[in-house]
Amino acid sequence: MKFGMRTPSIKKSIKARTTGKAKRAVKKALIPGYGKNVQDGLRIQRKQLTIRFIRRRALAL
Repeated sequence: MKFGMRTPSIKKSIKARTTGKAKRAVKKALIPGYGKNVQDGLRIQRKQLTIRFIRRRALAL
């Protein structure tokens, strides 16, 4: 086990940055909805539909 001060490696930090950026770019190109909160959008649409249904029903009564 190491003891003492942490010695940051410039090589590793650059690799970590570029690898993550490249992976995200590939996923964004291949997977539709990657990086977007798709589930939240579906939930909002469902909520809008229920509100619309309730309003129409209330007007009919």
